[in-house]
Amino acid sequence: MAKTKQKKGVSKPATLPRNEGMPFDATIFEGININRSAVERRAATMGKRRSVKKQWQAAWLLKAVSCIDLTTLAGDDTRSNVSRLCAKAQSPVRQDLLKAMDMADAGLTVGAVCVYHNLIRDAVDALTQSNIPIAAVSTGFPAGQIGLEEKLKQIELSVAAGAKEIDIVVSRALVLNSDWQGLYNEVAACRKACGDAHIKTILATGEIPTYTKVAKASWVSMMAGSDFIKTSTGKESVNATIPVSLVMIRAIREYHELTGYKVGFKPAGGIRKAKQALNWLILMKEELGDDWLNPDLFRFGASSLLGDIERQLEHHVTGRYSASYRHPMA
Repeated sequence: MAKTKQKKGVSKPATLPRNEGMPFDATIFEGININRSAVERRAATMGKRRSVKKQWQAAWLLKAVSCIDLTTLAGDDTRSNVSRLCAKAQSPVRQDLLKAMDMADAGLTVGAVCVYHNLIRDAVDALTQSNIPIAAVSTGFPAGQIGLEEKLKQIELSVAAGAKEIDIVVSRALVLNSDWQGLYNEVAACRKACGDAHIKTILATGEIPTYTKVAKASWVSMMAGSDFIKTSTGKESVNATIPVSLVMIRAIREYHELTGYKVGFKPAGGIRKAKQALNWLILMKEELGDDWLNPDLFRFGASSLLGDIERQLEHHVTGRYSASYRHPMA
């Protein structure tokens, strides 16, 4: 069997210094004007300029597994399916496949488990023997159409229940109306309510009409102290895309150049295939560098992606494609 000996590819680095944010300063981003055609031309090359095959593809896919926020956000979620999800999070790839790739001792897990608030305790109970963090969606997810006081209370309750990461949704009206001070104040208040828990700010880019507004919302969210910026809730009609990711990633790069803080990025919604995951990993490497190719700074928000990755890894090991039902609870 082909061997994949890049165990360093799934190791988790020491925790990075958090983004402490900065005072609101509209002059930093007010001149931004994104060229849509240029962004989309660059994005269109992602699947064509790089080709990753054989053992290198397997290594990249194992890296992708380590960066997944394994998610269940369905109306029929129960304690039992959250427990199954957590079991999969702790052992995301079959042991026989890892053994064949010389990765059985690598300690591979996903980046986090993401659930609704009422299922945090169930996830905590299922992950008692693991260091996998629990992420909770909050602040009136997915629409965000509740008052700020209620948003802050939701965050505090989720942190108290055991969530180590909070995925908040911004009030879209603030972005649509270009109320950047209002957006800054909201995200900063949410960051404070999170305490030691990391905050991932969802922009819901499918509901933002221009790339320019996406870029400005990214800047404001980072100024207010976001640890991650995230594309989507997964509930919009348009979720994560390469063009919108490119806009957000370049804002992250410029913010790092200005402040020295490294902010994470999380595409979410519609990422179901291993090939898509490779495209996002390549984008991160080319635009931000190797430092961002780890779960401290990059996550996929996904519920079905893991199943296709495991299927591709089985093909790498055996030379045969298996049926998708052989990779359950992915």
